[in-house]
Amino acid sequence: MNINNELITYLEDLSCLTLTEEEKRRLAVDLKDILSGMARLGELDTQGVPERSHPFDHVNCFRDDAAQASMDRELILKNAPHRNNEMFIAPKTVE
Repeated sequence: MNINNELITYLEDLSCLTLTEEEKRRLAVDLKDILSGMARLGELDTQGVPERSHPFDHVNCFRDDAAQASMDRELILKNAPHRNNEMFIAPKTVE
């Protein structure tokens, strides 16, 4: 990929940044280094390596959902300054 001033200006606009000329020169050098490093990855022999979306075998280690009793509603609402039979009543915050 050709890293030129037009591309740097385009990236500057996309990111809503204002770069100095020195920062633009450094960015061009950094982008060239990053892209050349990525190109080297394409040269690796990956025959026999399975495709993966995650580096570990265990993707999801969550426990199974199980219904269990929650706290008693009366106990929760006991100290509420304003309530009805089922919930807290809070002052209106948006008109």
